[in-house]
Amino acid sequence: MAVGKNKRVSKGKKGGRKKAVDPFLKKEWYRLQAPAMFATKDFGKTIITKTAGTKIASEGLKGRVVEVSLADLQSNEDFAYRKIKLCIEDVQGYNCVTNFHGMDMTRDKVCSLIQKRQTIIEANVDVKTSDGYIVRMFCIAFTKKDKDQIKETCYAKSAQVRGIREKMVNYMTELGNKGDLRTLVHTLITADCGKEIEKAANTVFPIKECYIRKVKVLKKPKFDVTALMEWHNDDGKKADTGKKVADAEEGVAGSGGRY
Repeated sequence: MAVGKNKRVSKGKKGGRKKAVDPFLKKEWYRLQAPAMFATKDFGKTIITKTAGTKIASEGLKGRVVEVSLADLQSNEDFAYRKIKLCIEDVQGYNCVTNFHGMDMTRDKVCSLIQKRQTIIEANVDVKTSDGYIVRMFCIAFTKKDKDQIKETCYAKSAQVRGIREKMVNYMTELGNKGDLRTLVHTLITADCGKEIEKAANTVFPIKECYIRKVKVLKKPKFDVTALMEWHNDDGKKADTGKKVADAEEGVAGSGGRY
C-alpha cells in the first residue's frame, strides 16, 4: 500500500456512520372509534409518522382499513368467529372516525363447518343500499340428514342446490335493498339471518349451519362528513341515546385533523 493513502478514514470526518435514532420517536398514536351501533366505542389505537413538511399525518391515516373481532366490539365472546373491517374516513384531533368496510368469518370457523358426506351450497349477490353503497354478500350452508334418516350421506341434487341458492340470493337481495347500509349492518350483527334462510330453504332440502359468510363494500358514495357522523351519533335502534350523544361530542373536539 502506498504511504499516505486512506487518510480520510483515519480522520473520521467524511463518510462516518449516522447515529442510530429510534424510529418510534417520530411516531404518534391515534385512537380508533367504532360506529355507535357497536357496544365498544374506542376499540384500539393506530400509529403513524408525525407531520413533516408536506406529509400530513391525518391524510396518511384516511383510507386505512383495520380489522377487529366482533367479540371485542360487542363485548360478547359468542361473536368471536366474526371479523369486522372498518375504514378510517376522517380524523378529528387524535380520533380516527371509522365506517363499515366489510365483514368476514375466521378460517377456523369455516373449517369446523366443512365435513364429509354433505353438500356445500354457496351463493353471492351484489346489492345497492338506499344510501348509494354497492355491497357484495356471500352466503354458505350445508345439507343435513332428514329426521330418522338411516342413510349415511345427505347429498343434494343439482336442481335442489340451484333452488336453495335462489332462496339465498332472494333473501340477501331483499335484505340489502330494503334500507341503508346502517340498517343492513345492524341486522347482520344482531339478527340470526341464517335461521331465516334455513326456514325458507327447508321446502327444497333441509340445510344447517347457514351463515352470511362475508360482506364486501364494493362502491361508496361521495364522502359526506354529515352522513359519517350519523353513524357515530346515533344508530337509530335504541330508545335512550343520551350516552351516544355525549360520546359524539367528545369525538368532535379538534375537528379537521392535526397539522
